[in-house]
Amino acid sequence: MSITRDYIKEKLNAQFGDGIISWNDASDILTIEVKPELNLKVLTFLHDEPTLGFQFLTDLTGIHFPDKTGAEIGVIYHVHNLKENVRLRVKIFVPIQKPDVYTATGLYSGANWMERETFDFYGINFIGHPNLKRVLNVDEMDYHPLRKEFPLEDQTRIDKDDEMFGR
Repeated sequence: MSITRDYIKEKLNAQFGDGIISWNDASDILTIEVKPELNLKVLTFLHDEPTLGFQFLTDLTGIHFPDKTGAEIGVIYHVHNLKENVRLRVKIFVPIQKPDVYTATGLYSGANWMERETFDFYGINFIGHPNLKRVLNVDEMDYHPLRKEFPLEDQTRIDKDDEMFGR
């Protein structure tokens, strides 16, 4: 049986109903946004349901939308059914004041390093993670560099000529 987008929607709607915020079926990967408190339940269902079989975590990353009040920080999972070669993108959004998300390390061992990297760069607290600490930046950093709270350049630099950069 080939897994279709309609079949995935049917199974997830039947299981989670209004826990699903939105679907995006316009691109090459079906995308679902779910309520943040359901992230682990949805991922577990996708992983354990025999007819779905999304047992490989391709990628996990964060994103920051400073203008999206109450949902500024996002976590994006890309899961893959290797047998049917079907991919699915799962998104959740949490407030920047409380960026708590349940860890997926119990389902996908590869999530360990990806969650540490996402914590390091975006400050997302993965609840239940076995070793959530910085992995690429120094421990002394008191900020998360991929958040859009900081200017891309040091505005006090005098060793560059803006005309060289077309400004």
